[in-house]
Amino acid sequence: MGPDPGHVPVLLGRCLELLGPALSRPGAVAVDATLGLGGHAEAMLSAHPDLVVVGLDRDTEALALATERLAIFGDRFQGVHCVYDQLGAAVGTLGYREVDGILFDLGVSSMQLDLADRGFAYSQDAALDMRMDQTTGITAAEVLNSYSVGDLAHILRAYGDEKFAGPLARAIVREREREPFTTSARLVELIRATIPAPARRTGGNPAKRTFQALRIEVNAELDVLRRAIPAALATLSVGGRMVVMSYHSGEDRIVKAALRPATDPVVPHGLPVIPEELRPTARVLTRGSQKASEDEVLRNPRAASVRLRAVQKVDVREV
Repeated sequence: MGPDPGHVPVLLGRCLELLGPALSRPGAVAVDATLGLGGHAEAMLSAHPDLVVVGLDRDTEALALATERLAIFGDRFQGVHCVYDQLGAAVGTLGYREVDGILFDLGVSSMQLDLADRGFAYSQDAALDMRMDQTTGITAAEVLNSYSVGDLAHILRAYGDEKFAGPLARAIVREREREPFTTSARLVELIRATIPAPARRTGGNPAKRTFQALRIEVNAELDVLRRAIPAALATLSVGGRMVVMSYHSGEDRIVKAALRPATDPVVPHGLPVIPEELRPTARVLTRGSQKASEDEVLRNPRAASVRLRAVQKVDVREV
């Protein structure tokens, strides 16, 4: 049996508000670049009766469940199995040159956390897989059992903000020589034994940071994101809108940096007239990155770390 599709999508009302003006245009097409279980896609389709939504997901299991959920919308929903940095090619194969709205809800999905055998959840013992697309790529176990101390410390520090990255990396290498890592429970036990007791008393489960770092490494999430934002902007029509929700400081920094050339391009000082190729191609719709309200976090704990940014594509001739 699949996971409950009743999970509350993060910042659903705000996403609909920001995307609404673009999605209400005649013949509008939107891309849910991180489909998951289809909660955001379902809300967009319900709010805009003429809208077509293209849903992308690298996870074949999530794509199948979301497609079943959204079957009531007929051909207004079209699912594509791909990684979201392939957005432009994906919509092109469906015959769309441009789209009016794009939504990114980054990170691990509720479905992936709920299915114990996927290895994403540190609270359940399971095989250390963590691949969002189980048809390809290296597993978390292979990372733990083959990376050097230096490489392990780097990903723990860079992707998990882990203060004890060095000691953890050395402990992992020492333990794998005794027996290779295969399941999550043994890794969680090692993390608890390695991180000092005072540091374990705050910030929740100390394994959270390591599991996040492994997931990001296994799925090359930050590299994909660096390619995805420019690709999405190039696919957006003039007047179209894009919303990006991230859950990790590294993700948000990449999103901010990737949006800057479009929203705040470098213009030589003193130019009397700014040529079109140097004008902004998008305008910011949010002041900095927006967080969820306390009420929303109470209703939906996954929203606690969310950072939302949104932009609108503009006509450079009118800037």
